[in-house]
Amino acid sequence: MAAYDLEEQERIDALKDWWAKWGMWIYAAVGAFLIGVLAVQGWRYYQKSEGEQAEVLFKSVQKTAQESAAAKETKKLSEAASAIAEKFPNTFYASEAQLMAAKASFDANDLVTAKKHLQWVVDKGPVVHSNVAKVRLASVLLEESKFDDALKILDQVKDEAFVSMAADLRGDVLVSQGRRDEARAAYQIAVEKAGDRSPMKALSQAKLDSVGGSTAKPADKKDDSKDKKDSKEAAK
Repeated sequence: MAAYDLEEQERIDALKDWWAKWGMWIYAAVGAFLIGVLAVQGWRYYQKSEGEQAEVLFKSVQKTAQESAAAKETKKLSEAASAIAEKFPNTFYASEAQLMAAKASFDANDLVTAKKHLQWVVDKGPVVHSNVAKVRLASVLLEESKFDDALKILDQVKDEAFVSMAADLRGDVLVSQGRRDEARAAYQIAVEKAGDRSPMKALSQAKLDSVGGSTAKPADKKDDSKDKKDSKEAAK
């Protein structure tokens, strides 16, 4: 029994020595873990709270948009969109408000304000919104006859979901520059990339036809000649 007690005491002493050496680091690791957990929970709460507040403010922006449309006056909508972007820049609502204000400004022929809102989305909006903003910004630049700037913006659109739209607009810019061959190539891409049910497909095809239509590849022509020759021989 005494030997057992002695062995137990040795284990306790060893544990005390080990704790004296490593205890502080364990406390530090546990503390860091708890701080991390609390930080994540706090961030999630903050995002949820911020999103709810932004949603409320966005509803007021929508109301302002309706009033502005009726009065044909876009200044209040522009200010409201800028306010939500300043207060809640990391939310989808901020980008949505900017796009809404940009469209209203464009429709009112206020291209300077439209560009301001669209540029904000390009620089700070989520990817899905920034691609929309890039295409619309290129449209504004086309209206201003800033063709090279429009093409530079369109070069930044890489998302497959927007390739057809960007290519179609690129064709419009190139036509405006008198570069019909390049425009035809752009419209061809727009047609090929558009979904079968997309209205963009028919629109781009109409534009492609207006600049001469697609050109048959030399290989295709060669194959057609061969097929005709084979048909004649078979008929004999």
